Amino acid sequence: MDIVSPAPGKTFLPRGTSIIMFISFEGIEGSGKTTQIQCVCDHLRQKGHDVIVTREPGGTDIGRQIRSILLDSKNKGLNPLSELLLYMSDRAQHLDKIVKPGLSSGKVVLCDRYFDATIAYQGHARGLDMDLITQLHELAFAGYKPELTFLLDLPPETGLRRAWRQIENGQRTGTETRFEEEALSFHGRVREGYLALARLEPQRFKIIDASGPQERVKQEILAVLDSVIRNPMET
Repeated sequence: MDIVSPAPGKTFLPRGTSIIMFISFEGIEGSGKTTQIQCVCDHLRQKGHDVIVTREPGGTDIGRQIRSILLDSKNKGLNPLSELLLYMSDRAQHLDKIVKPGLSSGKVVLCDRYFDATIAYQGHARGLDMDLITQLHELAFAGYKPELTFLLDLPPETGLRRAWRQIENGQRTGTETRFEEEALSFHGRVREGYLALARLEPQRFKIIDASGPQERVKQEILAVLDSVIRNPMET
């Protein structure tokens, strides 16, 4: 039986001290999501929680094939509506095969990007109709959202500089650069979109200054996370 996501900020509290929670991590390129997700995963596992780490796009076998289309720099001519529908297809597979089964089996699901990224990238940055994107999400996924979203925020110039350094150093896949190759103004719109979403849902979003040292960012995230776990009804 599927677990229905509660209102944002309301944490599932099952047996003992274990938690069931859907947590997403959002941010522009180079914001450090992948690193910080692993830190959160290690932190929660040390506390005895079962954790799944996943991502969009590409959290499933089929999703990885969709990801290769979406992120390949050779596909610069991809139509924005086609791009949106590919992300929605990836999400349908991802929710069905990873997220909902993970929550139903009593795990914390940590997801690198989710629906908020669609609003920020395809809505604010690409200019697709926001109502269309929201209606598709409501129709296909019943508006399913995480209980907690960490927005790792930093200036686009800083994020892109970090991202290209990682690509050049081999820390990131060199074939997945379609978004990194977008103009700086595009990434500025993405950031503005994320911050607008955070203002609309301050209970769910926790904005983290990701421009500083990795360790400081980690400690800020873990402090927020521990507070949410201790006081789930107050977040």
